[in-house]
Amino acid sequence: MPNDTANTQYFVKESVFEQALINRLPHHGWESNIIERPTEDDLIDNWAAILYNNNRDISKLGNAPLTKSEMQQIINQVNSCDSPYAVNKFINGEQVCIRRDNPADTHNYGKDVYLKIFDATEISAGQTRYQIARQPRFKASHPLAGDRRGDVMLLINGMPVIHIELKRSRVDVSQATYQIKRYTHEGVFSSGIFKMVQIFVAMTPEETLYFANPGAEENFKPEYYFHWADFNNTIISEWGRVVADLLSIPMAHQLVGFYTIADDKDKSLKVLRSYQYFAVNKINDVTHKTNWDTHQHRGGYIWHTTGSGKTMTSFKSAQLIANSGDAEKVVFLMDRIELSTQSLDEYRGFAGEEEAVQDTQNTAILLSKLQSTDKDDRLIVTSIQKMSNINSGQGISQAEIDSIGRKRLVFIIDECHRSVFGEMLIRIKNTFPAHYSSVSPAHPYSMKMPATKSRPEHSSETCSTNTPLPMPYPTATY
Repeated sequence: MPNDTANTQYFVKESVFEQALINRLPHHGWESNIIERPTEDDLIDNWAAILYNNNRDISKLGNAPLTKSEMQQIINQVNSCDSPYAVNKFINGEQVCIRRDNPADTHNYGKDVYLKIFDATEISAGQTRYQIARQPRFKASHPLAGDRRGDVMLLINGMPVIHIELKRSRVDVSQATYQIKRYTHEGVFSSGIFKMVQIFVAMTPEETLYFANPGAEENFKPEYYFHWADFNNTIISEWGRVVADLLSIPMAHQLVGFYTIADDKDKSLKVLRSYQYFAVNKINDVTHKTNWDTHQHRGGYIWHTTGSGKTMTSFKSAQLIANSGDAEKVVFLMDRIELSTQSLDEYRGFAGEEEAVQDTQNTAILLSKLQSTDKDDRLIVTSIQKMSNINSGQGISQAEIDSIGRKRLVFIIDECHRSVFGEMLIRIKNTFPAHYSSVSPAHPYSMKMPATKSRPEHSSETCSTNTPLPMPYPTATY
């Protein structure tokens, strides 16, 4: 591990380290008014107050605060989530429905109302609140045992979404992960408001690990504990830099809203590694800044090692571009062999139930999806073979091709096989000379851009490579 801790302050006592963290967080977007040693009921009351302040429309809560029984309706919905995966869907669903039972609300009494709980795009703006809870009190699992206290929880809009466990200097960070696992064993995060935790952070002054809430105790696996690293993949060890880079606002908000994935395939919650975050963020930033009228669209390269999560990186990039409206179509291209195996299943698993990923059984269906204006058809998965058939030589009229070519298109190409850089890719480029193309992985030893005069002058590629090179992280070049 790189040594960036030479000047790290030494903490003999964990309590002093905790205070230093509490003092540092307000400098990075968190409120300075600390919630001290709250019980679960205290945090539910705090959440109720925030929900009331954020939903004062006459069609929602008006001037009548939430009752205890109305808050219990919300807690019941949290408890009905059977995993952190389901809780993530609940939070990112952005609204919760309750039936009003406060007679003071004469307009909505006895009616269902929808309350805003979270907005992934409302970062450091609008109604969003960022609070710190110090030493939250957990009820003991045994009636004769004393209550436990955690170290620090970070709340967004009253919801405890990040839990931090601390250990003093020279104590191995594994002791902090073990503490989190023990709380899980005792049922701390299995019900009530504490069930909403999405991200765990184990921190010492010299080392930090973060990981998505794995749910059951048996799902705690060290291979899913990640260090945060900078853009150059240098691990950040010193706690102050971790606070500034990972736990700051907007990053912490984005981590919950954008950079976690509720994977339908195995019903688990996943969080991006730092290198995936930088790759996704860069792809989205370049797309957002693209001037589509010039037709001079630049791409880049994302280099991935085997097993480093290239499909998750490409999916999250495609999802965020599609949802942002920066492109009208995001087309995920893969070799037909890959399409018939795991990549499509992974994509659909990442997308979940409420997000449509369009498969294309044949070229005619692909053509209809590309022409469609339905927002459910924004994210398309197809083979490069089918995509290369969308041209006038296949009986498709030039008018149809031109109508597609006028759209803002983003191509993300998975697995840089030779076919990707051969005749089919050239054909796609010639058909859509104004496109923005993003190309993902193969071996860098054999990867060459095709030297051909038929290559459109203004198109470019972004390539991510699934390489056996002995490097631990992918790199992004733009």
